[in-house]
This record gives sequence, structure tokens and C-alpha cells, in this order.
Amino acid sequence: MPRIVMGIESSCDETGVGLVRLHDDGTVELLADAVASSVDQHARFGGVVPEVASRAHLEAMVPTVHRAFADAGLKLSDVDAIAVTAGPGLAGALLVGVSAAKAYSAALEVPLYGVNHLAGHIAVDTLQHGPLPAPCLALLVSGGHTQLLRVDDIASSITELGSTVDDAAGEAYDKVARLIDLPYPGGPPIDKAAADGDPAAIAFPRGMTGPRDAKFDFSFSGLKTAVARWVEAAERRGEPIPVSDVAASFQEAVADVLTAKAVRAAKESGIGTLVISGGVAANSRLSALAKQRCADAGIELRVPRPRLCTDNGAMIAALGAHVVAADRPQSSLDISANPALPVGTVSV
Repeated sequence: MPRIVMGIESSCDETGVGLVRLHDDGTVELLADAVASSVDQHARFGGVVPEVASRAHLEAMVPTVHRAFADAGLKLSDVDAIAVTAGPGLAGALLVGVSAAKAYSAALEVPLYGVNHLAGHIAVDTLQHGPLPAPCLALLVSGGHTQLLRVDDIASSITELGSTVDDAAGEAYDKVARLIDLPYPGGPPIDKAAADGDPAAIAFPRGMTGPRDAKFDFSFSGLKTAVARWVEAAERRGEPIPVSDVAASFQEAVADVLTAKAVRAAKESGIGTLVISGGVAANSRLSALAKQRCADAGIELRVPRPRLCTDNGAMIAALGAHVVAADRPQSSLDISANPALPVGTVSV
């Protein structure tokens, strides 16, 4: 069985290379996690530009691989298997990672595993908190995805219970940040500004929480629009925008809906463990409210440390290790990137 697994992530604007060791008892140990981000190149556009991201991956891939191996004190010849994000994500960006993984796989004569980016966000928790209970519930919140997922087996069985019908939570953060003149990406600046604000100052709406709405689906477009209308009204009145209060009230609305639906899904499914991952999982209010509500409901909460929540190669290496341990079929060298790869397809 392969022991050292290399993971390559390039679905959006981070080039990530991770190295893990798979132990005989099925546990996975993190050896290296090297990331090169192109976020600064996208900041002036207020969002990720696919062509810019693809070119940045091309430039960063080999140096990031070298850095990961240097950090781990390993050589390329030590690798037993390679895992790579096959989707979902930006088509051009995914192709860079998949092409690199194929080249390394062929050159090193080791098996290749194309895996799901979203499943990787769940698997990364095992690097910090150990094996996942079966079943567990995962709340995945990032710039491109907001989903509630039932995980019966991280290597083969993930079922979507709910998803966003429009903007993802992270996308809403970026758009609201622009409205109140905070920098891109919007998550950290809003979180920081909210620390000095009143979360009850403005009664922003809680999307898709009505009795006829889908219980586990999300919608943040209306919330974003409500913030825009509130800001526009204040500007028409010639009033200064209370940035901290807007940030805190917006953030409270997002965290309230995310945690309420996650806890409800766990209770109705009879699941005792909730994992929150993805870039927005690093948000301080989301973490605090989830901790409070899970404790009240008797649910175990697992949140990876912030570095593991954002896109990285470690999460892909971790998922690859679990796929290897489950003896799942390896991928052929003619696999293609799939920008719309469904979360239920853990490996291709």
C-alpha cells in the first residue's frame, strides 16, 4: 500500500502541494503543506480572473512542489501515489494541476488519483482531529460553495443534503465588502470590522428560512441586495456609513443561517458530529456561534485550523490517502478536469 501521498490543488487562485504519510492504522500524518497564492493579482479586479489564475498556477507549480519536498525533507522518489484536484473549479486552473500530476505520475511510475476538491475540504479535518465518525455532517462554506453534506465514507460516500441556490457565503462577503469600501477578499476585512460593530444594529434578512423554503438550502443574494439597499439609502440621506455595524449585522445574518441549518440537519439526521470547513470556516463569528449551538444541541463540532480551511494541497493529499486506504481504483492518465464534478463523485 502506498505510504507517502503527494497532493496537488489548483482549482482556483491557490497553487497547493501537500505531502502526507498514511499509517498502518489508517491515520494520516501531515508532512508538508506549501501554498502559493495569486490573490494579490486578482484584487484589483475584485474577484478571481480565470486566465490570470491559470497563468499563475503555471508559474508557481514547480517551485511549490520543490518547497513542499524541502519542508518535508523528502525526495520525489519517496512518493508512492499522487492525488490531484480533478474538479470542481475553474477549467483552466484545474487543467494545470491535472497536467502536472499526470507528468509526475508518469515520470515516477506511481498511481494517480483524481479527487474531488469539495471532499478534500472535509478530509483535511482528519489531519488535525483524526478519523471522521461515520456518519458525520459537513458544512462546507467557501467563496464558491455553501453545502450541507452527509458523509458516510470520506473515500466513497458523500450525499448532498442542501446547497446554495445563488451566491455562496464567501461570494456574498466579497460583494458586501465592495459595498462598504473594504478590500478583496472580503472575508477577513469584514470579520475584523465586525469586531467593533453591533450585530443587532441592522435587521438584515435571513434567506430561505421561511416555512415553505427548502430546509437545508441556502440563499445569500437577497442578503447582499439588502445590504446594498441599506447603504444606498444612507448615502441618499447624506449619512456616513457605519462600516463596523454593517459588517457585524451582515456577518451575524450569515452565521445565523449557516449554523441554524447545520444544527437542524444534524438533529434531524441523527448525526452527532459536525465538521465545518472551507475558507469561511475561519470566520470568528461563525466559529463562535457554531460552538455555542452545537454545545446546546449535544453535537460534537470539528473545525480545522484556519490554514487547513482555505484551499491547499494538504487536503488533496489527505483525501488521496483515504482513497488509497479504501483500495479505490486509481485514475488513468487520460482523465480530464471536470469543472462541474459533483460532490458525490469522490474520485474519478
